[in-house]
Amino acid sequence: MQPASSPLHPFRHQVSHLALPAKFTYPFHYTPHPLCVLAAEEVKAYLAGQTQWRQELDAGKMFGVLVVQTTEGIGYLAAFSGLLAGENLHPFFVPPVYDLLRPDGYFKQEEERISAINRQIEAEELDDRYLTLAKELRREEESAQMAIGHAKAEMKAAKASRELRRKTGPAPTEVEAAAMVRESQHQKAEVKRLERSWKERLMDLKAELARYEERISGLKAERKNRSAALQQWLFAQFKILNARGETKDLCEIFARTVHRVPPAGAGECALPKLLQCAYLHGWKPLAMAEFWWGRSPLNEVRYHGYYYPSCRGKCEPILTHALQGLEVDENPLSAHLHEAKELEVVFEDEWLLVVNKPAGMLSVPGKGADDDSVYRRMKERYPKVTGPLIVHRLDMATSGLLLVAKTKEVHRQLQAQFAARSIKKRYIALLDGLLTDIPQEGRISLPLCLDPLDRPRQLVSFEHGKPAITDYRLLEQAGDRTRVLFYPLTGRTHQLRVHAAHPAGLGHPIAGDTLYGQKAERLYLHAEYLEFRHPVSGDTICLQAEADF
Repeated sequence: MQPASSPLHPFRHQVSHLALPAKFTYPFHYTPHPLCVLAAEEVKAYLAGQTQWRQELDAGKMFGVLVVQTTEGIGYLAAFSGLLAGENLHPFFVPPVYDLLRPDGYFKQEEERISAINRQIEAEELDDRYLTLAKELRREEESAQMAIGHAKAEMKAAKASRELRRKTGPAPTEVEAAAMVRESQHQKAEVKRLERSWKERLMDLKAELARYEERISGLKAERKNRSAALQQWLFAQFKILNARGETKDLCEIFARTVHRVPPAGAGECALPKLLQCAYLHGWKPLAMAEFWWGRSPLNEVRYHGYYYPSCRGKCEPILTHALQGLEVDENPLSAHLHEAKELEVVFEDEWLLVVNKPAGMLSVPGKGADDDSVYRRMKERYPKVTGPLIVHRLDMATSGLLLVAKTKEVHRQLQAQFAARSIKKRYIALLDGLLTDIPQEGRISLPLCLDPLDRPRQLVSFEHGKPAITDYRLLEQAGDRTRVLFYPLTGRTHQLRVHAAHPAGLGHPIAGDTLYGQKAERLYLHAEYLEFRHPVSGDTICLQAEADF
């Protein structure tokens, strides 16, 4: 079934001189096709004129464009991720895969039932009698504890007095001994009676309070069951098409993933919407691009107008299905993994070596068995050595000095130096843009953690992140770039990249950073200096490798 209205936009500019892409865009690492750039610019111009959305657009949102081929020619579709101004239906943009906001739909009706349960729970929890009972019970329990505690203390003191009399005074007569026994028995019985008395006084309060709590627990259980059932029902409504005409719902799509359950918001990102619309109309998808519009979120790095890859957590399983039947570009990173690159050895002895890793080479093997890496090269070079063992890592896109141990003991000692932060490292980088109103030298301290829905991107999180500290020094500014030295005091994943790009850091991404900035010939980040204590000789080893930029 096709939507009643067509969201297809013709290009406002002449595009006949632009060659059509041979294959569809690989959505997780790409350079936008010129047609997508033109489409995105037209969408940006449209957004700039929508003053009624200014507040939400300023807050930041991801948009996407899809260039399609129809029987009448070339056009493009536009979409936004999630909701826009609280709605998911806007004439300029493609409709959602499933409209969960339809007022007469099951989702909204069931959502209202759950909201009604929430109101019931709130009313019960704020009921005057319930709050009074809870306070009265706490007060009575405290009084009971004090009264019983006092009685037990008196009983204990009396027992100690009797023991002292037996040990220090003349031996008690038979009558006195019997009296002491009766006194002990009486005090124990009094404590038991006191405990029973308080238990009975508290019992009625607890019973009345329990009736409220049972109602509240029952409502909460009903809310939980209804919410889970509604979520499951909703996932089943997202029936995703692919180019072969095959359909799978989100439950089927995510069944083989690690978590097996679709994450919240799955199917509501821009690209799944765009592909679904194209397939419903019988249009052929040619190329895609997604861009950010507005301010960067506080916990991640997004730049206004920059292009970004599709997220992996929500979109990769969906797109794996949705792109079936299309010829898709190869992941450009995979091509780099098989390129033969020179690996320069900067220092070597019988215990360890330091290499100058080129950009585009992995430190350790990835998922592919044939992926080139420093580890693989070292294994081939020293087949009889136990190890060699990579002591630390550099991102695939980062070049520079990498420390390799030839024995497990040397590896252990070098890693201990890293843990103690006694190894000194210095990186050089080119940042996009000119840095103004930033001190010449300083320290960046932004804790980092993995974004579970968009690996391997990192988030800035003061709640869940691990400490990440970087010292920096600005060197020079030329053209539209700034040369910077980085001195990382910790070694978190993407630490320098996020600390450079985040608004609370330097606010300018490293040139060529496809995750946090814009693509260029390479990532302009190089580990140029390394200083450590040799674990065998004890000598201080200082090594430097100049960057080729």
